[in-house]
Amino acid sequence: MGNWDWQVFCRDTIDQEVRPRCFGSGGDITYLDWMLSAWGWTLSVALLALVVALVVGSLMGILRTTPNKWLSGLATAWTELFRNIPLLVQIFLWYHVVPSLVPPLKDLPSFVLVVLGLGFFTSARISEQVKAGIQSLPRGQRYAGLAMGLTLPQTYRYVLMPMAFRIVIPPLTSESMNIVKNSAVAFAVSIAELTQFAMQAQEETSRGIEIYLAVTALYFISALAINRVAKFIETRMQVPGLIGGGK
Repeated sequence: MGNWDWQVFCRDTIDQEVRPRCFGSGGDITYLDWMLSAWGWTLSVALLALVVALVVGSLMGILRTTPNKWLSGLATAWTELFRNIPLLVQIFLWYHVVPSLVPPLKDLPSFVLVVLGLGFFTSARISEQVKAGIQSLPRGQRYAGLAMGLTLPQTYRYVLMPMAFRIVIPPLTSESMNIVKNSAVAFAVSIAELTQFAMQAQEETSRGIEIYLAVTALYFISALAINRVAKFIETRMQVPGLIGGGK
């Protein structure tokens, strides 16, 4: 296509020579090797942050619907704190400020700090969705569980949450896709993910069009794969007669 040079991915990152199979050997790596490694870092950051976000966000969402005002207030404060601070600022806080306040965190690699920062930021959004999912259920379900002799935690575990999670799968799908895109902030603390690869490779090769198109394609493939998996789960977990369920 025009003056595009797709062989840029076959170049060695040191001597810029084109490798026959586009993969390096020994200690040498090509830009394709580098890009695939960066893709792996992007997926690692996104998936681990998603696990953190789902666990913490679900817990906060549950606590915000409990009758205990202290627990509800703390969960609400957590949600508002992480929801109202820009993500990039949170990443810098985790990287530069938090380790100074909590010395043991100085030994953690920047990868872990980015996972925590991105995970907690996303947990605030998931907290809102879980809360909305629980509140969308008829109040009678909670009362029925308590009337049957279940404790409040048991009522959440066996009655409310199985239904609420099915309701919030669609918005959780969107958050899962967003977390892949938001993982790009990891470049700010020198994580070798796709965005940092694109910036450095473009500077070294002056082939910005090819580099950024390839990186865009990998982000798209990652988000699409998550979307398809989530849609499959959503289809399998639909409840007949309940918000989107079949008849």
